Amino acid sequence: MFSLLDPNWIYFTLLAATMQAIRTAGQKQLSGKLNSMATTAVRYAYALPFAWGYLWWMLEFRDAAVPTLNTDFLIYALIACVTQIIGTACLVAAFRYKNFAVATSLAKTEAIQVAIVGALLFAAPLSFMGWFSVIVGVVGVFLVSKVRFNPRTMFAGSDATAGLLFGLAAGLGLAVTTLLIRESSLALHTDLLVSAAVTLVFMITVQTLMSISYVYFQDKHQLVLMVKHWRLCLFIGVTSVLGSIGWFTGASLQTAAYVKALGQVEFFITLALTYRLFKEKITTIEYLGMFLIILSVVILLLWA
Repeated sequence: MFSLLDPNWIYFTLLAATMQAIRTAGQKQLSGKLNSMATTAVRYAYALPFAWGYLWWMLEFRDAAVPTLNTDFLIYALIACVTQIIGTACLVAAFRYKNFAVATSLAKTEAIQVAIVGALLFAAPLSFMGWFSVIVGVVGVFLVSKVRFNPRTMFAGSDATAGLLFGLAAGLGLAVTTLLIRESSLALHTDLLVSAAVTLVFMITVQTLMSISYVYFQDKHQLVLMVKHWRLCLFIGVTSVLGSIGWFTGASLQTAAYVKALGQVEFFITLALTYRLFKEKITTIEYLGMFLIILSVVILLLWA
């Protein structure tokens, strides 16, 4: 069970979960106007000036200097830049195949995937209850995705299968990103609030350059659309940077698996947005699947 001795990670994680649900709703709307990569680029490009402003404020507030960006930091952070872009693009693509709440549910297997990848690559093995939580979560994923286990048609390009794969890929990409964010921040060996802010600014700057360059060479017209829909893009940028501040700081202060487990409160916000904003219906079987995913995370948090 996690420690409550330093509650700051909890506050930052709750901020992150709330802002991410709201930002994702904005991305859902924007995905109908821009392609997947342009929609992904928006969250970085429009967040960039706010991220730099936050870093400046944090350095003043903590009376600290910018730490040296050592080799370990650069390796972890650069890989995290790529995996987060891939994860976000997959999440946006998943919206085209499943409804908002279900697509988010698939991506939110990220909490479980953080535990698995952490155990395999970051020397953080799971207990028996930890692996049990993984099994419960996998069952939930397949209930939500409605994939029929027919060897001839399961990967035949159906919308259900595409939604499943994009959702799971989003979760994996974001899971690896969270683990690498923590490693990047710790590699700076300084005040964790400052190191989280430095990691945030470094990654958003690199991701802005990468995603905008890709959009420029892929379809220049998308850049025009990013300016045309500036109000919605600005909304996504602001909520994105607030959410990132929460995730980066929470992951710096606490083990990534705990942070992502608590972050599942985003589900309740997502359901509210699904009903009120998008007027989408969720079936009983999808509710059951989402319940099992949440249950698996609760097991991971309390008993693993």
